[in-house]
Amino acid sequence: MPSLRKTLFALALATVALLGLSSCSNPPQDSSIPWSRPADWEGRIPGMGK
Repeated sequence: MPSLRKTLFALALATVALLGLSSCSNPPQDSSIPWSRPADWEGRIPGMGK
């Protein structure tokens, strides 16, 4: 039969492990940098050539 000290130690160790695995993380921040360069047709008036 396990002793009370061993049981409490195992419980404390399991609690620390669960707290470590379920820690809070910072939410990802949105970046203002565009994913890619704008296409060559963006920013021009439709129907007008180069």
